[in-house]
Amino acid sequence: MIWNPSEGIDLGFFIIRYYSLMFVVAFGLGWYIMKHIFIREKIDLEKLDTLFIWTVIATLLGARLGHVFFYDWEYYRNNLTEILLPFKFENGFEFTGFRGLASHGAAIAIIIAVYFYSKKVVQKPMLWVLDRVVIPVACGAIFVRLGNFFNSEIVGKETDATYGIKFVRDFYSPKDAVNATQINDVNEAYNAIATNPQFAALLEKVPYKYPAQLYEAIGYVFVFAILFFLYWKTNTREKHGLLFGYFLIMLWSVRFVVEFVKESQGGIESLFGVLSTGQWLSIPFILAGLFYLFLAEKPFDEYFKDEE
Repeated sequence: MIWNPSEGIDLGFFIIRYYSLMFVVAFGLGWYIMKHIFIREKIDLEKLDTLFIWTVIATLLGARLGHVFFYDWEYYRNNLTEILLPFKFENGFEFTGFRGLASHGAAIAIIIAVYFYSKKVVQKPMLWVLDRVVIPVACGAIFVRLGNFFNSEIVGKETDATYGIKFVRDFYSPKDAVNATQINDVNEAYNAIATNPQFAALLEKVPYKYPAQLYEAIGYVFVFAILFFLYWKTNTREKHGLLFGYFLIMLWSVRFVVEFVKESQGGIESLFGVLSTGQWLSIPFILAGLFYLFLAEKPFDEYFKDEE
């Protein structure tokens, strides 16, 4: 399969980028899911708006900082202004957008945001909130990885398998595509490489790679389905921390496994070796999930009764 999607939906005066659209879908579905959870739990829906805003900010800020510190600190320590600004000042001014978001950073930031939300807004135990928030988070993770697929980023390693995909925009930078085809329009240059027999030699150079983004997205579909079922159809939600524990174990185990076929993203793996950065960062989350599974063997109020 040859994968060469456009940047997004061109409205003439504005382009809706697929990656941004997937984030909008993720947050929109997350709000919808949490709305029904709040209705079931008889929580004031006004408090949902606060949770939504805090979660959006925590996700974007945490994901950005996670990428900066876990994956590319060597660059950003010398370009501090680019951490939170979508501009590049090296060799002149350039609008780049935010290139680089790390899910591990987003997870940490969401947990911090939920801590303050549980104390200041909803007045519920932190684990009570986390047990419910992880359901839309798992759903959102599906669409984030689909966004990565549309962006031809976070691709897999090279493969000879028949289900490999040629990520044209991953192999050729916009500048390389224009120079190789002598076509000034970037999208037309990419389309020429992908479809024009005249540039078959250029397409031949693009290796087949594992669609790691799709593997991860499919894994998250199962994580979301299991959490959704456990919350709505069982009494799992009554044991604080149990759904959160399942989430940590399942989601980060999917990430850990998929990392075996994913191209290196750099980061701390250069220090520790053996495993990728994504795998090293996933291990603490998995261990924390196991801890919460043990802790949630019975409801929290029963622990307090035992102490009495």
